[in-house]
Amino acid sequence: METQQPPAPGTSLSLRRVAIDTYHENVAYLHRDCAVYRAEGFQALSKVEIRANGRRILATLNVVDDTSIVGCDELGVSEDAFARLEVPHGHPASVSQAEPPESIPALFRKINGERLGREDFHAIIRDIADLRYSKIELTAFVVASNRSELDREEVYFLTEAMVASGRRLDWHESLVVDKHCIGGIPGNRTTMLVVPIVTAYGLVFPKTSSRAITSPAGTADTMEVLANVELPFEQLTGIVRDHKGCLAWGGTAQLSPADDVLISVERPLNIDSPGQMVASILSKKMAAGATHLVLDIPIGPTAKVRSMPEAQKLRRLFEYVAQRLHLSLDVVITDGRQPIGRGVGPVLEARDVMQVLENHPQAPDDLRQKSLRLAGRIIECSPDVRGGDGFRIARDILDSGRALAQMQAIIQAQGTRGFDHHHPQLGVLSLDVPAPISGVVTGIDNLQIAQVARLAGAPKVKGAGVDLLCKLGDAVTAGEPLYRMYASYSADLEFARLASVRASGFSIGSEADVPRVFVEF
Repeated sequence: METQQPPAPGTSLSLRRVAIDTYHENVAYLHRDCAVYRAEGFQALSKVEIRANGRRILATLNVVDDTSIVGCDELGVSEDAFARLEVPHGHPASVSQAEPPESIPALFRKINGERLGREDFHAIIRDIADLRYSKIELTAFVVASNRSELDREEVYFLTEAMVASGRRLDWHESLVVDKHCIGGIPGNRTTMLVVPIVTAYGLVFPKTSSRAITSPAGTADTMEVLANVELPFEQLTGIVRDHKGCLAWGGTAQLSPADDVLISVERPLNIDSPGQMVASILSKKMAAGATHLVLDIPIGPTAKVRSMPEAQKLRRLFEYVAQRLHLSLDVVITDGRQPIGRGVGPVLEARDVMQVLENHPQAPDDLRQKSLRLAGRIIECSPDVRGGDGFRIARDILDSGRALAQMQAIIQAQGTRGFDHHHPQLGVLSLDVPAPISGVVTGIDNLQIAQVARLAGAPKVKGAGVDLLCKLGDAVTAGEPLYRMYASYSADLEFARLASVRASGFSIGSEADVPRVFVEF
């Protein structure tokens, strides 16, 4: 076999796209026998600078011994890095040692527990948004910010910097509304009901949502069952102009891009500190052009927030930062004791949403009622609506069919996926989880139900998930199914079954053991 001759030091290399998704991190690949690698004295995981056709990116270096991945005369780059360079496969590129990010001294000060100022946070977030930080440096910032909890002014500086790191939309409207839940409650697809209700009323509601990372479905995953969500920015703005709102994936809009990078390490570490949560949520809303936000904080034994004092503390932090940003904020504290609706997983959740919009007799009432209350609070942002009238207006819009017609118009504008919610395409495999004893359902573990749904394949497999057959306070008899798992692959169903055997996620006892609900609607 003919051996490759390495190029002489200083010459350019041929760019090669290496089909590896490194998730918000630029990664470069050099062959160990590449002359450039030897001449420059690179080390694995060192930062390198890549230049091609006038564009420049920083990347983390990996060393390769297999010429089928990258040859001696090639510079391999990951999917993210290749997209950012915007040059064709084989284009000449150069690689050299990279200067460390300018904000590293500020990062070290935060690691040492020091308080940072506005310029420090702006410098750090600029470098993060430009992908100058390695995953190790990102992790150090996230952990340091969590360990020595950010004070409220630091949270404001962090939020402000994250807004400045990307595009900020201007809808040329004095009132632009948004709604957000801090998460942790499976099946909580209120957004997909609130948007058509509120936009049918006439308020501007450009909803850009996320995909799931550790949950069984995000709003974008569920909406994707019904319509296209990956919309070019020009199409997204056109839909908002024509229909007052949209339900789209936010990844194409470049809103607070540093937040997406930080999430890539926060979620695997299961770090969701109050300061980082506030900065993440409010920066996205400010960047999306919102002037008024309704924020949902669910409380429950297995929710993100477990007590009313904890919820009130978080509320005050949100309100302080929102006030500094000149964002009108209305915080509502809701029931987080159990999943909302019946379905957990994209297809099942889309079914629930459409049943509520159609006023179907089997529509989950908890999803309907919560959505109406949230929509009502948003409608009351309008100066034409008296406080307390929003719920009635929202209910009339839903009952009359106007919300359904509005949702259908948005779906058509985004591009329908042809979903039939009367006969949803669920996973072909299913298994019921029975009650071990007779009694009353006294607890439903949000985390465990979400885990079972994910093991069944959600959200990657749209028809996978969990269909709840019982809710809190329901009487059950031994052997009666508590929920049904759906999967498309036998291995997924077995993973979910084993998890449900270890812990079903349901507690059964007496009616007196059902936890109290704390709400502030």
